[in-house]
Amino acid sequence: MRGRAVIAGVGHTAYGKHEGRDRISLIVEASRNAIADAGIAKDMVDGVLVKMANAEPSILYGQKVAEALGMRPKVGCSLDQGGAANIALISYAAMAIEAGLMEVAIICYGDTPRTGSRKVYGRARGDDAVYGWYSTAAGYALLHQRYRQQHAIPDEHFGAVAVTCRDHGARNPNAHLQKAISLDEYMASPFVVEPLRRDDCCLLSDGAAAVIVMSAKRAAELRIAGAVPILGFGQAQESWDVHLRENMTRTISSLSGETALRMAGLDRRDIAVAQLYDCFTVTPLITLEDYGFCRPGEAARFAADGGIALDGRLPLNTSGGLLSESGTPGLQLVIEGVRQMRGDANLQIRGGGACIVSNQGGTMHTHATLILGRAA
Repeated sequence: MRGRAVIAGVGHTAYGKHEGRDRISLIVEASRNAIADAGIAKDMVDGVLVKMANAEPSILYGQKVAEALGMRPKVGCSLDQGGAANIALISYAAMAIEAGLMEVAIICYGDTPRTGSRKVYGRARGDDAVYGWYSTAAGYALLHQRYRQQHAIPDEHFGAVAVTCRDHGARNPNAHLQKAISLDEYMASPFVVEPLRRDDCCLLSDGAAAVIVMSAKRAAELRIAGAVPILGFGQAQESWDVHLRENMTRTISSLSGETALRMAGLDRRDIAVAQLYDCFTVTPLITLEDYGFCRPGEAARFAADGGIALDGRLPLNTSGGLLSESGTPGLQLVIEGVRQMRGDANLQIRGGGACIVSNQGGTMHTHATLILGRAA
């Protein structure tokens, strides 16, 4: 599969608040932008793959989106893997194109948790709700606390992730939150669920995003400039909730990452930039370790020492990630990876090398990894 499929176009809406807009209208806007970015006609798209909306899941959602787009695709579906679904759908599109089931796919997502319903984030978590487990943040607070205690991590090292991502977002004109913070400001931010501070937590953002996937051969025939090759992808899934896991500071994303690297024929030294899911500051730290860029317990020091800065060993979330660009789950990270590989990112990383992107859903339950190469 290495390099036989490409991302030929990307698009998104503004991120932030969209009063009075519904999620499907936002998807239509983002999809229109992605189609224009690819420079193709809408009727060339014969696959519509949609991530299920977090705020309001519904049956036949993919078909509703296709109808709104004015398309009758050969392949259409919606998928629920939480935040891992977007990269999963990109990989499914690449495989379906390889199998001849379709030629050009649009992968899209949109939601309105900022101005609409956000009840999914505060729902009761099974029998444990009697003890106060009523939020997404509570589950991540368990992971954060365990990682902090097991490896004796000072709070300032989590703050390094927040400060870095917020700095990158502050320089991104498309970011929902364009406000840098200092480490002192991070330390002074109030607790949401101790030990999680407000600035450990990602945004809640309205918005939508979309990407166009086709074969490299088709992109060459259409003379699409800047098509970004998909070098590798992988998935993995936890079967246990947080408190039932034998090890709360390691996840099965190690398998997802290894699968993607093996398909790409690359090792970690070939990766120049990372766009890692940062719903909470602990998430990219654990992911860096699971992917093998740092040994267990060392990612926090790596971040604090500048390893994730623009001039660091592995620049992280160069558009601000979920902590600053948009709280929408994951497709914005893919789009930034594409822009880095095309050479037209806002904070462009110079030199060669590939980009690794992670998506994950639930409380680090589902994992998907994507590796992108440089555009020809």
